[in-house]
Order: sequence, then structure tokens, then C-alpha cells
Amino acid sequence: MSMLALRQVPLRCPETRRLDWPSPTTVPRVWTTAFFAASATYALVMALVTNNHLHRLWGIFAACSYLLAAMVVLAWRSRGVDSALAISLGGALVVPLVLMANARMQQPEVRVINKSAAMLVHQGTPYVGPAALAAAHSPNVFDPYLPAMTLFGMPRALLGFSVLTDPRIWFGLGFLVVFAAALAAAGARDVVRWTVLVAASPVIAFSLTVGGTDVPVLACLCLGLALLWRQPHPVAAGLALGVASAMKATAWPGLLIAAVLLTARDGKRAAWTLVGTAVAVVAVIVGPVALLWPRALVQNTVLFPLGLASIKSQAVSPLPGHLLAGTGHAGHLVAVALLALACLGIVASLVIRPPRTVPAATWRLVIGLSLMFVLAPATRFGYFLYPAGLLAWLGISWLGLAKAGGRGSPRSANATSQSAYQSANQGSPTASGTMCSTVWA
Repeated sequence: MSMLALRQVPLRCPETRRLDWPSPTTVPRVWTTAFFAASATYALVMALVTNNHLHRLWGIFAACSYLLAAMVVLAWRSRGVDSALAISLGGALVVPLVLMANARMQQPEVRVINKSAAMLVHQGTPYVGPAALAAAHSPNVFDPYLPAMTLFGMPRALLGFSVLTDPRIWFGLGFLVVFAAALAAAGARDVVRWTVLVAASPVIAFSLTVGGTDVPVLACLCLGLALLWRQPHPVAAGLALGVASAMKATAWPGLLIAAVLLTARDGKRAAWTLVGTAVAVVAVIVGPVALLWPRALVQNTVLFPLGLASIKSQAVSPLPGHLLAGTGHAGHLVAVALLALACLGIVASLVIRPPRTVPAATWRLVIGLSLMFVLAPATRFGYFLYPAGLLAWLGISWLGLAKAGGRGSPRSANATSQSAYQSANQGSPTASGTMCSTVWA
């Protein structure tokens, strides 16, 4: 074979296989059935092993609904997925949530939000003061949430008791709207079905049914990251991340990582726009409380979550940070020190190798939050809703991105490298070949 013939062979590499599932209806039935079967198993195990009657009630309802959903997917080929989504959403979320809300069955955090909203209406502050905290004997006197979270309790504070004024109802509605917007902004397709599937999953449905305070924060984090992906909107992203940061301090690492992403990818001006917008939102919502009741704010939202208040938090899942803190004062200091070292490690990684794509930033946030939850003195397994939810949003968005758009940044790295290759080989037979490229964050 001549050298000319060799030169005319197009440059090709094996086509990479990727999951082409733009909608839950396109996922192979075996995978959909496995998802609902695994969800049913999780709910059944919870119902059998838990000592919490709220968790057991949810587990019974959810296990039955997930099992029925799996059977429907297998038995009904044409409309099985849609029916399964409706069954799982109704049985694992809507029905148990309405029953618990009507019977006033709730985890303590829901009562805390209702109490804080009532205090805000009648006393002008959502927080109990230092004197009352010093005399308290119950951890539920503390409100570890930032003032924006109190807004979910305002319907009950203003309109009185009903199912529709339960904060969990508004947590759920807020999550559905904001998470759907996050999927749409990131380029996902069939947003409604994907949103229903995520909301009906055990991670979200269980949290919303019994408590749900972390769910709206998660949705705002996803929206903030989504608004920086295909077509970056620093102001809108700053608004979303600012609202999340004004609800719970868990969102603060997301704002930091988003700012580092914009600095590395779009420049300091975009980063300052994002941070300035977010800080302005936090200042408007948290600022008045911080100015008028600074000690109460610090004791409720800083000292109590860190386990430094007179009463310990009920977040007592047997994770390393809590186990260390339970050994005594020295162990508590060690847990706090390890938590600080983990935070410093994440910050160092952002400086040494900042993320340049939204997926890379999301993974960095997932790792950082996971380390925080593992090492925090007051922690619970439910906090891992954040890593699970962020990865679910990222995976669904990745599946739904249009072929013309990039998977890691607003501009496709593959398209850029292909264009450069073709321009460098104009008139060459090899220019018709495809390029193998890998995008590293």
C-alpha cells in the first residue's frame, strides 16, 4: 500500500458510546424497573428498622407505591413509565405528606420554622434571645436556619392551621418549580417528567414528607449552577445562590465555588457580579436581623450547629464527626479541627486547580459538602440529600444537552478543536476525519 493511500485514510477513533436518554420514557425498562425496585427496597428497610413513627409511616406508603410502580413499568409498555411516575409521586410524597400535615405529624424542624414565623410576625425577630436560650432545656428552642427559611412558615403564621399552610407544602412546590427551572436552564429535555421522577425518588420524597428544610436550598443551588452553564447569567445566578445562602449556611460553599468557576472561566468582572448580587440578597434578608439582634443570630445559626451552644443539636447520626464529638471536649475540638482542615483543603484545591466547567464545579461542591457532613460535630444522614440531588441534576442535564452545545462549558470544546483541526488541514483529505478529544475540567 502506498504512502498516498495511507494519507487518504481519514483520521478516526472509535465512537464513544453515551447514554441517549433525553426522557424517562426512553430509559430501558429494565433500568426503570430496577430504580423503582431499589426504591421499594429502601423504603421497606426503613419501615422495618426505624424507631421513628414518621419514618415508618412514610416507608410503608413509599414501599407499596414503588413496588406497584415497578410492576406497572413491566406490565404496560406504552404508558407504563407515566403511570409509574404518577403512582410513585402520589404514594411516596403527596398522600403521606397530606396525611401527616393534616394530623400535625412532623419533625421538629417544621415546628421550629412555624415558631420562628410566628415570632417574626408578633415580635419582629425569628430568633429567641440569649437570655431565653440560656434558660432553655430543649434544642428545639434554637432556630439554626437563616431568616429566608422563616418565610416558608409565614402562611401558617398569617392564615392559621390548614394542610395548605404547612411549610412542607411550600417546600415541595418551591422545589418543583425551581428544580424544573434548573433543568431547563441547563438544557435538559422533558423537564416535567425528570422533575417528577426526582421529586418521587426516596431522597427527595422522604425528606419533604417528614421535614424538607434542605430541599429548597438544594433546588436553588442547582438553579444557580445551571444559570452559569450554557449561557452564563451571573446576575440571575447570584440571585439564586443568594436566596439559598440566606436560607441555610450549607449553600455558602456553592457560592464560593461558583465564584471561583467564573473567575477562572469568564474573568473577575463576572465573578464579582455574581458575588455582589448574592451578597446584596443576603444583606437585604439577613442584614436587619444581624444589625438588631446579632447575638441571637450567632447563637442560633453558628454556635448551635457547631455544637458550641449550651444545648446540643439533635442531628446525631453516627458519622465520624459526631462520634468524635461524643467522646468529650477534646474529641469535639478534634472534630472541629478536622472540619476546618477539610474546608482548607477544598479552598486550596480551588486555588491550585480551579474548576473551569459547571460539571467540574458541581463535583467539587459534592466532594466538599460530603466532607463537611462526615466531619461536622452535629450531622445526620439526611444532609447527603445535597450531594445526591446535585449529582441527579448534573446527570439529567448531561443527558439532555443538545448535540450542538458543549457538555462542560457554554462553548463546545469538541467543536472548537474540530474547527481548529479543519482550518489547519484545508484541502487535505485527512480533514474529513473526526477528532478524538477529551475535555478536562
